[in-house]
Amino acid sequence: MRVEVLASVMNEEFGELVHRMQFASDAVIINQCDRLGYEEMEYQGHRVRFYSFPEKGVGRSRNEAILRSEGDICIFADADLVYEPGYAEAVRGEFERNPKADMILFNVVVEEPRRTYDIRRRKRVHWYNCGRYGAVSFAVRRESLLSSGVTFSMLFGGGARYSNGEDSLFLKEFMDKGYSVYTAPVTIAREMPGASTWFAGYDKKFFYDRGVLYRYLYGRLGRVMALRFLLAHRGRLCEEVALKQAYEWMKGGFKSVH
Repeated sequence: MRVEVLASVMNEEFGELVHRMQFASDAVIINQCDRLGYEEMEYQGHRVRFYSFPEKGVGRSRNEAILRSEGDICIFADADLVYEPGYAEAVRGEFERNPKADMILFNVVVEEPRRTYDIRRRKRVHWYNCGRYGAVSFAVRRESLLSSGVTFSMLFGGGARYSNGEDSLFLKEFMDKGYSVYTAPVTIAREMPGASTWFAGYDKKFFYDRGVLYRYLYGRLGRVMALRFLLAHRGRLCEEVALKQAYEWMKGGFKSVH
């Protein structure tokens, strides 16, 4: 099984990025910038392709990468990741261990307080807990992904109308179509410290956008799941905003979807 990284980046230089991220597998990089272009190189015996597009939006760029993917297992990435030595072998090994898995979620070390998950055991992922995992943790069988027809929403995520959630929607839709998703307590990459492209603090926009997301994710149960989310993380989310106010903002986002 051939592992391939699908990376969404902005205004990057090809060679510098490849060395920084430490690829040890094939890769497709979609560079959101002000030009059209294509470059290719061999890096540590692997083929790395670099496409530049004058378009913005993480959902759009991830979909462009899917269209150009060729590997048996695809891993999604952002520019701020550095891959661990042996990550491709580790990913391949988990799929060999679990042939039933269409997708496996891995650990990516995030030092910042917005980290939402820490995988400690192998288990199946369900609809009610899919909202905690970011796209950079996803490794998916390409055959399953293409047959599912699932793509990333262009309404959510960096460069889109709503600040985040494209990964949760992608995962939920993939599972709704009958594909199996599991976790693995294996770290494949680390996130470098830096400013987020979408996170500006736990403010009104954060909670409002999260309310919109929960309406799409959970339907009528969205308000209950919103309260569950706030209660589970109130120590981190509600340091500067009262829980009641945060919930009102989330309900406002929820009610805006018809």
